[in-house]
Amino acid sequence: MAADSGTGAERLAALADERVDHRFKGLPPDADGLTVGELAAQRRNLFSGGFTTPVLALSAERLDHNLRLMETYSVRHGLTFAPHGKTSMAPQLFQRQIEHGAWGITLAVPHQVRVARAFGVQRVFLANEVVDAAALKWVSSQLDADPGFRFVCYVDSVRGVELMDSALRGAVRPVDVVVELAAGEGARTGVRTEAECAAVADAVAGVDTLRLVGVAGYEGEVPDADSERVRGWLRRLVALAVDFDKDGRFDGLEEIVVSAGGSAWFDAVADVFAGIPELSLPVLKLLRSGAYVSHDDGHYRKITPFNRVPEEGALQPAFRLWAQVVSRPSAEQAFANAGKRDAAYDLDLPEVQVLRSDTGERSADGVAVTGLSDQHAWIRTDEGVELRVGDWVGMGLSHPCTSFDKWELIPVVEQDGTVVDYIRTYF
Repeated sequence: MAADSGTGAERLAALADERVDHRFKGLPPDADGLTVGELAAQRRNLFSGGFTTPVLALSAERLDHNLRLMETYSVRHGLTFAPHGKTSMAPQLFQRQIEHGAWGITLAVPHQVRVARAFGVQRVFLANEVVDAAALKWVSSQLDADPGFRFVCYVDSVRGVELMDSALRGAVRPVDVVVELAAGEGARTGVRTEAECAAVADAVAGVDTLRLVGVAGYEGEVPDADSERVRGWLRRLVALAVDFDKDGRFDGLEEIVVSAGGSAWFDAVADVFAGIPELSLPVLKLLRSGAYVSHDDGHYRKITPFNRVPEEGALQPAFRLWAQVVSRPSAEQAFANAGKRDAAYDLDLPEVQVLRSDTGERSADGVAVTGLSDQHAWIRTDEGVELRVGDWVGMGLSHPCTSFDKWELIPVVEQDGTVVDYIRTYF
């Protein structure tokens, strides 16, 4: 599929025309040569339809639930939503998020923007600095060719402004930028002090190739984060927007962008952004949480704001990795055929949730993953646990950001095991 052929909608539809073959692990070998659409139409069962292990499955029902929940949450709190797409890098999910009210998609690097643009995404918030001249020239070409394309990215230094200006000279449309306020000393990127923020804003005002449209940052980087520290930083971000507005830095705009919100503290973002005072222009309160779309069974399950505010609802883990027991060398040890190449492991190990054999599913009590090799999960079993070579092991995963990137074509599975769709990823 050529990157320059067809509209975004046509490219999304064309994903169903891609041929199934050896590139896509876990899919049925006898499906080789079928298109993705043809295979989906067969509605095969994940457990009896020829799929090979390991295979990653995305719950159809839980995915729908999570999409609806965050749409409702954003509306309830008066937030505009631009979910972080680097979590999935799946254009089909980008589209579903936009259908569920997303303003656009947040991304992290220029390559990801190219993927989003190839599939028709019209609004992109790049939560990062861009100083690569080739990437900036490409962004500029997209802006000049498409008046409906909205692009916003960070700036966090005068030097960065100089490099951007040099690359963008001759552009028809300026690139919209927000000054990134760092989450504190020792945090990741961003300007450390308000005085330095003003200096960066002055540098933007001094060039024609950039346009200052707001302020932003990432509260998840607040050192020793807790509710009060995160809210304190968010209040600093809001105060920066207020000061910039008083200084006339947003004159001539239609709106002021104030953006934050990862997946750990979006309740704090909602609370503090609700108190943004009236400014000279409407404020686009842009929330960027992305891990919600699949949620997880580890890191985000522990830290989701819905744990702190349960009356808001609850996200549901939507991934399950299925592997088979290939070795049972002792009564306490087993090995399954999924490892680091298949499962996220940067934060937490997979969590064994269910066992499956010819007689159906059963409890996984007393079964735990203790380590991962490249292609094996090390499993410990309590005394008396029934687990045989050939049994399927269903595992919940931590950190969706490093789950999607290991699978290029992911079956979407209904509760009864019927595979109804396939999600294509681009990392």
